[in-house]
Amino acid sequence: MHEGLSRTLRGAVQKLIRANRIDRRVIDEVVRDIQRALIQADVKISLVKRMSNRVRERVLREEGATLNPREYAIRVVYEELLRILGRGVEVPLSPQKILVFGLNGSGKTLSCAKLARFFQKKGLKPAVICADVHRPAASEQLKQLCSSMGVPFYDGGISTSGCDFSGDGAVRMEEGLMSGIDAVDVALEGLKLFEKYDVKIIDTAGRHALESDMIEELRALNDAVNPEQRLLVIDAAIGQLASEQAKAFDEAVGITGIILTKMDGTAKGGGALSAVSETNAGIAFIGTGEKIDDIERFIPERFISRLLGFGDIQTLMEIAEESVKQQTDEETVDELGEKILRGKFTLRDMYKQLEALRKMGPLKKLLQMMPFGTLNIDLNDEISQITEEKLRRFKAMMDSMTDEELNDPRIINASRIRRIARGSGTTTAEVSELLKYHRMMQRMLKGLSAAERGRGGFMTRSGTPIGKILKKFK
Repeated sequence: MHEGLSRTLRGAVQKLIRANRIDRRVIDEVVRDIQRALIQADVKISLVKRMSNRVRERVLREEGATLNPREYAIRVVYEELLRILGRGVEVPLSPQKILVFGLNGSGKTLSCAKLARFFQKKGLKPAVICADVHRPAASEQLKQLCSSMGVPFYDGGISTSGCDFSGDGAVRMEEGLMSGIDAVDVALEGLKLFEKYDVKIIDTAGRHALESDMIEELRALNDAVNPEQRLLVIDAAIGQLASEQAKAFDEAVGITGIILTKMDGTAKGGGALSAVSETNAGIAFIGTGEKIDDIERFIPERFISRLLGFGDIQTLMEIAEESVKQQTDEETVDELGEKILRGKFTLRDMYKQLEALRKMGPLKKLLQMMPFGTLNIDLNDEISQITEEKLRRFKAMMDSMTDEELNDPRIINASRIRRIARGSGTTTAEVSELLKYHRMMQRMLKGLSAAERGRGGFMTRSGTPIGKILKKFK
């Protein structure tokens, strides 16, 4: 969803940036591109038509008094996308009880573990209670995920082995001790055991459809637990049908937020986003992969900015901060941020940065937060194809370089390239690729450095920072 929709939207924005003048012909062409992108992402046609009309009407009226026509057109596209895709809610970083529910196959159990990991990284103490008394396999899965994170887990003996792992706050249950107990009893007992923990996450049973018995059990759990947050998990692949699920669950227990899963692997993510925006509920989190860390808060402004190619530097720096907090090296968060934003750096600096990026997560995911759209770099080019294996080989090449070469890559000529290739067991073409990658990173980070100086602004053709345009949206 990110790649297909974002690629087309970035292309539309580039047409606005490169246009000599903003007239009806340019706007019609941009609107057609946006229409095609949104329809392919399964956004309801009536919403697409409404948005298209509003973009044309607003841009051609030229009511942006403080912006030139090009900047105003970008502002209008941003605002109208935000209107149909940007309904979000915030889950506070404070002590609370969270009731999680949804249909089978939506990714509910994994989402509970991801939530625990999210709050754990934010410095809170989470605990997980599995109140799914109907499917022992779900309890087993959740128990293993919690154990891998060191997060306390309780299921009332539903799983075959109960809860058994070492660590502070661990709860040990005899095998089958509380078999046959109902979901409400499990939830209440778990809340007593985890009273001192900050965030109590309660997983519930899923069903194949909105069956009456599931709704009644959910209502009973909601009444007994009285959670501060009631989060519905929805598979983004269902597209526009997300609104039906959201409305049904909202009528039953009252939804405070939605977790939209599998946003990384479906073309219907736009349909799910727009469908949720039409309900009383908002999106709290989106799942971006299968790993335990692949969850992020849904902040509409950042999400739309990323889709349009303006990047999401704030989220990137939050990830960097969390990564550094988990490390024991001497670098502080500010020092890492300075290196990423500095622009002028050596191969030795890049070596350290690649190590830091590797610890921060998949490189491609991080690149999606960079403002490539305004730097004229496509995520499909070679910079996004740097795999873990290639990074390993890059490190081997840099290990074969002299201190002088690491500190000043400009001195690396053809004879030095041949020597580095022999010393690292690679080819001269691979060494040349490393040097090319360094130059691309240098160009990218120079843009980031300029953005930092301009408070998030990336220069458009007209010379006005994009960040200043977006700042005026508020």
